[in-house]
Amino acid sequence: MDKLTLSSSILFLIADIFAIASLVMPDWIVTDVGGDTKLGLMRECITIYNRPQICISPTLPTEWAITLLCILVGCIAITTTVVLLIVSYWERSVICHARWIGFFAMVLFCFAAVVFPIGFHIPQIGGEPYQLPTDHQVGVSYIFFVLALWITVISELFIGKTPVLLKLSFDK
Repeated sequence: MDKLTLSSSILFLIADIFAIASLVMPDWIVTDVGGDTKLGLMRECITIYNRPQICISPTLPTEWAITLLCILVGCIAITTTVVLLIVSYWERSVICHARWIGFFAMVLFCFAAVVFPIGFHIPQIGGEPYQLPTDHQVGVSYIFFVLALWITVISELFIGKTPVLLKLSFDK
């Protein structure tokens, strides 16, 4: 396994970890107005003035449901890419498939990053699409997701520079 393939594998794995961590934590949008509120794609948590924190599964707007779906499928694609890059140690021809699956994951993450802010209109936030109110901030989960997106882009650039040995056979 050459250095570019190894670097790409490690970076894809790190991106996968950041993307999964961003989904698990409810800190996509945070505010401290009327208590501590954390909105996520899989959980919402509310702490009202030093009372115990209450977490529930949210009813997602369509935009956030699409974002969640894109990130989940993107994580599966990145995991598949990592597996194919490991397999490429023995079977070099699978790198071409890993490149395309990694590219698909990158496109899904980019789409999720564009669609997510459209959902800022929900009642819990009260903003407009792409305009978060001043009393709300993006949380660490969203930052982890954007970091996963950028690491995926860098990984795709690395894997694009990896030489592929093509075995062409002409049957006559």
